[in-house]
Amino acid sequence: MAALSKLLSRHLGDLPGAVALVARGEQVEAAAAGSADAEGTVPMARDSLFRVASLTKPITAAAVLLLVDDGELALDDPIARWLPELASPVVVRTPDGPIDDVVPAARPITVADLLTFRCGYGLAGDMTLPAVDLLLQVLGHPAASPRALSPDEWLAALAQVPMLSQPGQAWLYDTGSDLQGVLIARVAGRPLPEFLAERLFEPLGMADTGFAVPTAALGRFTSAYRRGEDGLRLIDSPEGRWSAPPSFPSGAAGLVSTADDLLAFARFLRDEGTAGGHRLLTPESVHRMTTDHLTPAQRAAARPFLHGQGWGYGGSVDVDAKEPWEIPGRYGWVGGAGTALHLVPATGTVSVLLTQVELTSPEPTPLMKEFWTYAAS
Repeated sequence: MAALSKLLSRHLGDLPGAVALVARGEQVEAAAAGSADAEGTVPMARDSLFRVASLTKPITAAAVLLLVDDGELALDDPIARWLPELASPVVVRTPDGPIDDVVPAARPITVADLLTFRCGYGLAGDMTLPAVDLLLQVLGHPAASPRALSPDEWLAALAQVPMLSQPGQAWLYDTGSDLQGVLIARVAGRPLPEFLAERLFEPLGMADTGFAVPTAALGRFTSAYRRGEDGLRLIDSPEGRWSAPPSFPSGAAGLVSTADDLLAFARFLRDEGTAGGHRLLTPESVHRMTTDHLTPAQRAAARPFLHGQGWGYGGSVDVDAKEPWEIPGRYGWVGGAGTALHLVPATGTVSVLLTQVELTSPEPTPLMKEFWTYAAS
């Protein structure tokens, strides 16, 4: 633990604080360094709460698979059965073409399309493409302020935006996870937060994970920052955005959590869908979730986000060992709030890194690279 603590401490000049955890089998190494706020008034602790941003994505994907295993939906089901707003989508004729030059979708969008991020909606490497720009205008940027729309209003707004690609053709980031969240609520007949709490968080013992922080836990909630020319700028305090339930519970980036809660989720995947002696997901569903589904051409086009990695359901999958930390089959993802979660299914190694300073690009930070190398050693 001393080695991990020293690793974090070397980066405290750039960050107020951090929590890191590496689990190899049942042996867990964890460390907390620095403070939960830039003023240094609240020491960082192992149970500090963080906005985990896109680490929400694998959790949402697992929830979709719960419904698949329940028989409530199938991977090849058209989503229009539950999301009729998207029953007749249109696609821009060319990716860089005008938003009013469209053709009908060649086939329906399926549940699998949402899970693999090949549903036709989402962010591309070129954010100036007209269809992407309209998507951001209508729905707002994922890193911006919370959406005031309800899930039904959000979906109605999305239905007015043409898709950037035909279903199944291209990997596009982010929007697929929010669509998964709305789909879960429609299929289950109850709000996404309720479904996740009952079907995942309670069985896995993820007591600190949710879409809002209870008043009693605000003292453990970190402040969130954005890096600017003059240093760190506060963008959300513990009493801010996550102190009340959101209008739109984002399946892409809405959760707060802790290092140990995320460890519990990763171990659930490591153990092929079981927790506490109870099976929640079938091994087949976990295997699909942690297996790359992209073609080489799709991986190449998604390089600005994936850096050559593949994509399972809700997270990336290493396909080549180009970097010291890349292990073929390693599954996980990075959150724009400065968070990361990875699992190596072959060895059972889990790594969790939580910070509270927003990333400035999809490129991993020096701390992330150093931590991942440490976890892989």
